[in-house]
Amino acid sequence: MARIMIVDDALMMRTTLRRILEKAGHEIVGEAINGEQAIVNYAKCQPDLVTMDLTMPGLGGIEAIKRIIQSDSAARIIVVSALGQKHIIFDALQNGAKNYVLKPILEDKLLSVVDLVLEQTGRAAAKG
Repeated sequence: MARIMIVDDALMMRTTLRRILEKAGHEIVGEAINGEQAIVNYAKCQPDLVTMDLTMPGLGGIEAIKRIIQSDSAARIIVVSALGQKHIIFDALQNGAKNYVLKPILEDKLLSVVDLVLEQTGRAAAKG
């Protein structure tokens, strides 16, 4: 299973994502509440996959995605965002995010997108 970092400013969302991902056998290796923390923690944790909120105080998700991809072109980032932010989601995908999941989170949808991104990149087999 994958080593995952969760980035979201809302504790409730981080807790929900952690519960779903750990239940599916993934390991949560780090969390961040904004883009700045995400960049620092990505370098420390070296996760296989990142779930990234887009709207956070301070440095937002788009800029964090850009900077993480600059430091690691193989980074696997899944955007977790609200439906009303379609234009921002598109921007995130243009800047290196691999896929997205809309809030409110549905467990099956989240896990299928995580599995899809890991299968497409071979990271699950390589590190799991």
